[in-house]
Amino acid sequence: MAQFILNNQWVSLEELELVLKNSSEVVLGPQATLAIERGFSFLQGKVKEEGAIYYGINTGFGSLCNTVISTEDLNQLQVNLIRSHACGVGAEVPTHLVKRMLLLKVIALSKGFSGVQLATVERLLFLYNNNLIPVVYEQGSLGASGDLAPLAHLCLPLIGEGEVQVNGERMPGNKLHADYGLEPITLQAKEGLALLNGTQFMNAYGTYATSTGIHLFHEGLKIAALSLEAYDGRHEPFQANVNELRKQSGQIEVAAAMRGLLNGTPRIKNHVQDPYSFRCIPQVHGASLDTLNFVKTTFENELNAVTDNPTLFPEEDQIVSAGNFHGQPLALAMDFLAIALAELGSISERRIYKLISGTRDLPPFLVKHAGLNSGFMIVQYAAASIVSQNKQLCTPASVDTIDSSNGQEDHVSMGANAATKLYRVLDNVISVAAMEWLTAAQAYDFRADWKLTAEVDSLYKQLRSEVSFMATDRYLHEDISCTRTLLVNRLS
Repeated sequence: MAQFILNNQWVSLEELELVLKNSSEVVLGPQATLAIERGFSFLQGKVKEEGAIYYGINTGFGSLCNTVISTEDLNQLQVNLIRSHACGVGAEVPTHLVKRMLLLKVIALSKGFSGVQLATVERLLFLYNNNLIPVVYEQGSLGASGDLAPLAHLCLPLIGEGEVQVNGERMPGNKLHADYGLEPITLQAKEGLALLNGTQFMNAYGTYATSTGIHLFHEGLKIAALSLEAYDGRHEPFQANVNELRKQSGQIEVAAAMRGLLNGTPRIKNHVQDPYSFRCIPQVHGASLDTLNFVKTTFENELNAVTDNPTLFPEEDQIVSAGNFHGQPLALAMDFLAIALAELGSISERRIYKLISGTRDLPPFLVKHAGLNSGFMIVQYAAASIVSQNKQLCTPASVDTIDSSNGQEDHVSMGANAATKLYRVLDNVISVAAMEWLTAAQAYDFRADWKLTAEVDSLYKQLRSEVSFMATDRYLHEDISCTRTLLVNRLS
């Protein structure tokens, strides 16, 4: 098994995805270990100081911040915090995202600014490396004060509570410890707070959607090129000279990519101009690319950040209560990304509509004997319904806030809601892109003697190796499902 040594180095989004994809064993390096131990030792010393009051360490939480907790109750305080905050409801978070949350939490705690004991971080790593995935629920976080409810569920197994998924089966947290010879972690001062404060729920969704969105973007361009060729579209809109006049980097990059995907000797056209969904591929897809590049920076920064509270600075002899847990940067980025991805789905559906329209010497609904056969008519309906749902899901979550904790936490990001909406939008766009791929291949089959570039031809042939040309009406759900599976595999 490949090994990834976590030593407080900068972790890029690409590295994160590689570690997850390869199921690499993650281990703490000496620098990370030293940083954790230094932070823990510093905190233990501060707690013992006479008359010292530190938020969440020897006080209550939220609006109870002025309630001082006795020294003998500090450990119980942290246990109570995790138990009381495990209030998640709704659907279970997909296991691949929970595993991502575990890794993101380890990366944050290993910086040494949180005051946790080494055993706690190592236990999180044990769960991660052994695919012991806590059961976490989608709803319950306001995206400020950290992702409290989801992270509480993530960390319940550390104290022998909650549930975990083991090889697809649910197991109580206490049985997990018995089966693996583990003792529940005895939480020390601040540990519960360090585990629950943080943006790892939001950023698990954000990093996943960004990485997958980038792959989908590139596959979507290939599908768009197949659609354009099948529609007998013009190539001039992708010329370097016209696109460089606009000065938009995403547009310029998309135009260059399309030139590489299109046959260099286009056929003579009888039409002067194409609809926007073909002609404006550089402008629309390029704007989404610019958005992907922007949000990637946001999520990558967060991946390398410390987002719990309070923050320890051993070298400065400080414990600072601040607000690094506030999810506003992520909430805004996820709302932005959802819109950008939805637009890729929207223009994709428009190309489906044009391909089945009975123009450009293509038969209506891409089938012979239309009327007797409905062909791809309802494929467009299905795509349109998904696109419409995405428009509803793209209402920003980040513009909302609500007062909580008796007014102490009086502005929240709603980033967790932005995260779960983004996940649905991404999944929807994958479905629409698969429908366009299927439709474009059907249309291209009426252009049998037309040549494609090697990359686009490979895309076409991969689909046709699994899904045949539809000569007469048949059960299309299976065709769409198969195409979607092929596309998902190309994204991994």
